[in-house]
Amino acid sequence: MNEKILILDFGSQYTQLIARRVRELNIYSEIVPFNKIPELDDSIKAVILSGSPFSVLEAGAPQVELDKIIGKKPVLGVCYGAQYIANAMGGEVRRSEKREYGKASLSRVFKEDQFLQGMADRSQVWMSHGDTIMEIPDNFELLAGTDHIDVAAFRSKADTFEQPVYCIQFHPEVAHSLDGKTLLKNFLVDIAGCEGEWTPASFAESMIEELKEKIGKEHVLMGLSGGVDSTVAATLLHHAIGDQLICFFVDNGLLRKDEYEEVLDSYKDLGLNVVGIDARQRFWDALKGESDPERKRKIIGRVFIEVFEEEAHKLQAVKWLGQGTIYPDVIESVSVHGPSVTIKSHHNVGGLPEILKLKIVEPLRMLFKDEVRKVGKELEVPKAILGRHPFPGPGLGIRILGDITPEKVALLQEADAIFINNLKKFDLYDKIWQAGAVLLPVQSVGVMGDERTYEKTVALRAVNSTDGMTAEWSKLPHDFLATVSSEIINNVKGINRVVYDISTKPPATIEWE
Repeated sequence: MNEKILILDFGSQYTQLIARRVRELNIYSEIVPFNKIPELDDSIKAVILSGSPFSVLEAGAPQVELDKIIGKKPVLGVCYGAQYIANAMGGEVRRSEKREYGKASLSRVFKEDQFLQGMADRSQVWMSHGDTIMEIPDNFELLAGTDHIDVAAFRSKADTFEQPVYCIQFHPEVAHSLDGKTLLKNFLVDIAGCEGEWTPASFAESMIEELKEKIGKEHVLMGLSGGVDSTVAATLLHHAIGDQLICFFVDNGLLRKDEYEEVLDSYKDLGLNVVGIDARQRFWDALKGESDPERKRKIIGRVFIEVFEEEAHKLQAVKWLGQGTIYPDVIESVSVHGPSVTIKSHHNVGGLPEILKLKIVEPLRMLFKDEVRKVGKELEVPKAILGRHPFPGPGLGIRILGDITPEKVALLQEADAIFINNLKKFDLYDKIWQAGAVLLPVQSVGVMGDERTYEKTVALRAVNSTDGMTAEWSKLPHDFLATVSSEIINNVKGINRVVYDISTKPPATIEWE
């Protein structure tokens, strides 16, 4: 990278958001734990210190070696970062009754500075701090305060350090700080001198060159899911190494209706060398009689590895395993709280690199999900793939509650297809984050014609979210739900009742298992 911003992570819930806001300015940003500061080479244009759930006054609070960064590069301290700098350099931080949480306004501007240029009068900002900076260090000067606290923004005095230090007690990265993007742009462009040339096109171009150099004439094997991440990663690899990339697409018998054929067709259009593997019966046999959700997941993962390994051993020249890992997974694995145990299993493919003795290549490991979609658009990946809803790795295996049979899979595939097709028909598909049907282990009495029935129940689930961590149930129109319910009951023999899930996450989850 020609220029990047280093973000020191002290464990704040907003750290990833800082990185995203920087990247929205077409400036590459990278998050590292506060205690693992790399060498500040010429590519690093500035350093941002994040917030933290800790208090600088606590024993055991995160400590950072400020002499490694102060004076070396322009520095921005955000909330905890600002308090840490103030405390470490001779100011005063204390627990105060003046604690601010929520919306506030920069009602008092004490000094004009390019850092605050373009911000509205009494600009709304978002506060979230229990400690308050009561006095700033001697070699700093006050820039702005709110109605309740004197110290909301301050900076090092001119010529104190070779590079300026700015500190704020509010969070510019959250949407509630209405001029937060302006402030970040002032710091990154006007003060740090960033040019903002990091775009999806520039990323794709540089990554393709990097992949060519890294892989050379060797072959790469990659498992595809039909989803956004694996498809964009495979497309980047294909642009770099062509037919040296071999892809597997496994039908585990738990895909959506016609998905296996449709995905294979879409990959042909992309020019990818894809081997389709029909392993439906093998998965069904392994899952027979199993109702426990966690054991079902483990069975699906184990059989996938077995199938993948057997097919991989038929290939001779493969040296690399391609993966669709994205940046949130990378951040999680090197978090300030230590290695995570919650990385999604489909990203580390259950230990396949070790089993197959392959090197790993992850073209998307530094991108957020929305950036992956932008790169995919640049590479002309079809909109049908880029706009596809998230779909769980275990597929319909965790949308069939109870044991799994081919008959239940077929039943759910039909109901799910009616739901998804109508979402598209009613122009609702792109307005929600994720949708699907769930087959319940419940039978209920119904009436069809003159006959009573005793058949299964399907629950429809549709949610809105930005990252899947929290989710609201989607307020779908009643006439739409009526149409879907009627179509499922009239066309899918074996289902006589349709319900709609109106649970939020939390306390519920998006999937039922």
